[in-house]
Amino acid sequence: MLAAVYYNNKDVRVQEMPMPEIGGDEILVEVMASGICGSDVTEWYRVPKAPKILGHEATGVIEKAGDKVTRCKVGDRVFVSHHVPCNKCRYCLRGNHTACETLHTTNYYPGGFAQYIQVPRINVESGVYKLPSGMSFEEGTFIEPLACVVRGQRLAAVQKDDVLLIIGSGVSGILHLQLAKRRGLKRVVVADINRYRLELAEKFGVDCTIDAKGNLPLKLKEINGGRLADKVVVCTGATQAALTALECVDKGGAILFFAVPEPSVKVPVPINQFWRNEITLKTSYGAAPNDLAESLAILAEGKLNVEDMITHRLSLRQAAEGFRLMAEAGESLKVVLEPNRD
Repeated sequence: MLAAVYYNNKDVRVQEMPMPEIGGDEILVEVMASGICGSDVTEWYRVPKAPKILGHEATGVIEKAGDKVTRCKVGDRVFVSHHVPCNKCRYCLRGNHTACETLHTTNYYPGGFAQYIQVPRINVESGVYKLPSGMSFEEGTFIEPLACVVRGQRLAAVQKDDVLLIIGSGVSGILHLQLAKRRGLKRVVVADINRYRLELAEKFGVDCTIDAKGNLPLKLKEINGGRLADKVVVCTGATQAALTALECVDKGGAILFFAVPEPSVKVPVPINQFWRNEITLKTSYGAAPNDLAESLAILAEGKLNVEDMITHRLSLRQAAEGFRLMAEAGESLKVVLEPNRD
């Protein structure tokens, strides 16, 4: 079979490799679609582990199932979660599933940017989700990224009467926007330095956009009656975005670092000011099973427009082009690879 092997953003090689074999409690999935995530082109995160076959938003059809598998069967159309928690440790029992060591060490093999994946027992037991009949494989690739957004907004306690500022209008930013509007927020503002991305935010229902090249806190006050935002969600790893977010949150508000700068960056927090104004800093990482189930249910309603978020559908042999498009973040949004497309 073929797989796209990642070395860096400019070096992605499509190579032959053996078809995975499965055990009695495992399944083999023919991958029909797998989205390229922004984290896949974050080199400080990916290159140290390269060469590697990435891809964690995979949907497909069960090709084979071991004789001990009962939760699903050959022919089922599924989304498969790459990371699953143990549901038994202290972190899981306290609701911090994405801090679970099992979640950080589980995965399917070799990765979603391959024609087939072997799904281990623990993933079969708690990480396989059947796609509704009306949901395409491409739409199913949004289950995992939307689940991360669902988790982030819950942890940040986003409420209907909040003014929400989203910094960064890529895939996660647009999903945050759409989810917030679905939940009834009256005002959602998106800031970005990319005019194309701001136009996308307008297409997907934002109330107001701001060019982040200027004085973002000042512009925010101008459109918000002199106030800053109740909640700020940072959806880009740019250091300047993290620094600017600290200046954009109103008293009693919260900043959610959905994306973060590279490890060497230290963000100076005005802790005295935040102390006096009771400002909360939150982070969120990944998604837990309950987040994935909620995400699937939301997408099944058909009220979030994820279909139009897909700007490029490419074959596996075009993986290098897909990574280029995502890394350059020009006139593209969601790039989906279809590993078994001719």
